[in-house]
Amino acid sequence: MSTSTDAGQERKAPGRPRNAQADEAILDAVLALISDGQSAAAVSIEAVAARAGVGKATIYRRWPNKEALIADAVRAMKGPLPELAGQSVREDLIALIQANRTPRAQRYGKVSACLLPDLIKDEELARMHQAVIEPRREVMREVLRRGVASGELRADLDVELTALMLSAPSMIQSMLRLQHLVPDEGFAEKLVDAVLRGAIAS
Repeated sequence: MSTSTDAGQERKAPGRPRNAQADEAILDAVLALISDGQSAAAVSIEAVAARAGVGKATIYRRWPNKEALIADAVRAMKGPLPELAGQSVREDLIALIQANRTPRAQRYGKVSACLLPDLIKDEELARMHQAVIEPRREVMREVLRRGVASGELRADLDVELTALMLSAPSMIQSMLRLQHLVPDEGFAEKLVDAVLRGAIAS
């Protein structure tokens, strides 16, 4: 898949006012095609247009190429980050985990699973995906760093490893749907508390 890592930032200025409904239909079409088993490389503008019920020109007025379109579809799939209170590391971490446990996130769990083979094989796609998720990971790092600075968390905390320990289980749970083994109820609280047991300053 040949693209610039800045593809998502190369959006063409539209020739007419944007239609939010059309945008959503196009992005949903991309995610639906991937969820159906198409690789990112196999997804075509023609197929997206047909699935969304729009013309190809409608897509090209909004995105300069397929790579930018896929980047925006992945970004839309992730949804907005929650507003954090900034008063408690535990509560902020729970809020971040819960943001990935919404019905929207559960709906797109299959898309994430279908993208994994492409992310492993395609370095450019992996870089694009990393660019999308990195700002979200940085928010979690900032919460952990704040906890270290305030004395809530250990001074020698490995922030990067702790962030991974917090985010990976939620991702796997969404993709593999192991609810019968790990119930959804209280998942975020239990996960955060389990990780913080080793991270809290003594």
